[in-house]
Amino acid sequence: MGWTKPRTSPPPSAPWYARTATTAGRPAVLAATLLMSMPGEYHVAKFAGWTDPWAYGMPFSLSAYAGIAAVVAATRPKGARGRFSATAGAAFAIVLALAAQVVAHLVNTGHMDHNQAWLIAITSMVPPAVLAHLLHLAATPVPAPTTSVDTMATPPVVERAATPVVPPPPVQAPAIPPAEEPRAELEPPAEEQPPVIKYRDPRCAAIRPLYNDGTRPGTAAMRQALIDAGHGRVGDSTIRGTLRAEIEEHEPDLAELPPAIGRTA
Repeated sequence: MGWTKPRTSPPPSAPWYARTATTAGRPAVLAATLLMSMPGEYHVAKFAGWTDPWAYGMPFSLSAYAGIAAVVAATRPKGARGRFSATAGAAFAIVLALAAQVVAHLVNTGHMDHNQAWLIAITSMVPPAVLAHLLHLAATPVPAPTTSVDTMATPPVVERAATPVVPPPPVQAPAIPPAEEPRAELEPPAEEQPPVIKYRDPRCAAIRPLYNDGTRPGTAAMRQALIDAGHGRVGDSTIRGTLRAEIEEHEPDLAELPPAIGRTA
């Protein structure tokens, strides 16, 4: 079974206000948090030496990148190529975004001096690191989800016609008519045809005539009959366990017939 995307919305049975809060609340919360994060990240960029308008790119390099990496990590199936990198990048981006907010507020409240070499160096590395990781995620192919459904082919069940089961008549020597009888009466009487049966497996119809000589056919004879009828070569277990079993299920008396001479069971 292939990977299935988990449900991200409440079920239809949830109250209307829960569904509304989930569908409308998520975009509102996303917009609010981005707006609240932008000033701090902007000030961190200014501390590192960027001037306007370039300093406004820092919020996108941190907050937006954290969201992109988190979505990529969540949507890639387990074990897929690039999922670990996306997860690590999302965690690192969230840490950077949090650190930017903390540093900006510490500086603005006078608890920290912004003119420090390590702070300027780390902040300067953010844009190229974000660009490199986004290009890496874009170059990593996303495997398409696969689904597989196991189905079992079952032959249609066809009800047989409501006809009486009549065993084939025993083979009898034709009676010799008198010499003065007309020629038309010298011909042996026609054999009674077997009952019309609708088999579940149509290949049974190619084997049923082998019973007409009053014997139970063997595997070799049945296989040859199937080949002559255009069904190809069929396995022994299918011939005996499926086809012959279905014929004798409809006509139980056929199973009691003597085996054909030289037959293979």
